[in-house]
Amino acid sequence: MIVRSLSDIEGTDRDVKSASGTWRSKRLLLAKEGVGFSFHETVLYAGTETTMWYANHIEAVFCVEGEAELTNEETGEKHLIKPGTLYLLDGHERHTVRPKTDFRVMCVFNPPVTGREDHDENGVYPLLTEA
Repeated sequence: MIVRSLSDIEGTDRDVKSASGTWRSKRLLLAKEGVGFSFHETVLYAGTETTMWYANHIEAVFCVEGEAELTNEETGEKHLIKPGTLYLLDGHERHTVRPKTDFRVMCVFNPPVTGREDHDENGVYPLLTEA
């Protein structure tokens, strides 16, 4: 059994801040736990813009606080994401998130991330594995 709180993670290597400065992710479960997915709390900051493309992962995102505009960069379709809304990137869609306020979401990744990932120049997380 694993029991872990967000406060346990603050200031550790599981508390990841993006190189771009647009988000912070607290990674509650990672690949090394061996459960087949990773689980994170991520805050994207108001007034920023982050374009992502999870070419190697499926991500489910559930909003718990704040509002953001989500744009599917492949279709141009836009969605307002607010508390209680989930979006699933099951087709590896390139997408952009534009938070109107600080935007707090809970995220599940499959395959799980290791905790060392950050978006590359294309918005992709590399597919890293645990030894």
